[in-house]
Amino acid sequence: MEKRNELLSDNQQALARFLSRKPDYSLELFYHFINEFQKIAPITIHPGKTMIGISNPRRKIVYISQLGRNFIHVIFVFRRAYHDNLCFQKIVPMPGDNTRMTHHFRMLHIDDVNDEVLKFMKMAWES
Repeated sequence: MEKRNELLSDNQQALARFLSRKPDYSLELFYHFINEFQKIAPITIHPGKTMIGISNPRRKIVYISQLGRNFIHVIFVFRRAYHDNLCFQKIVPMPGDNTRMTHHFRMLHIDDVNDEVLKFMKMAWES
């Protein structure tokens, strides 16, 4: 399983609470996704009551909205829609903000974080 002790969070206790009682498989996916993001650039994790935000030094750029039994659901936010891809299952305007588009990615396997997803992770960080 991926390293779990190097996560930079603005609230380690809230992160631990959020991840408690989650299935081992979804935790493995979560840590893999975070570790791959950290290879791109430094990120900070912001746990909330219902989701986890991931930020660059300027703002939150990605949200993990669900850790299911065998998946994690990740939402990327961009200023425009990127329809020409194979990784996003849904692209819709951000609720209450028609200037930003949410791109929904469901990670079922470690290898779902492929070159295409890594490209969007880098784009999100640079935005």
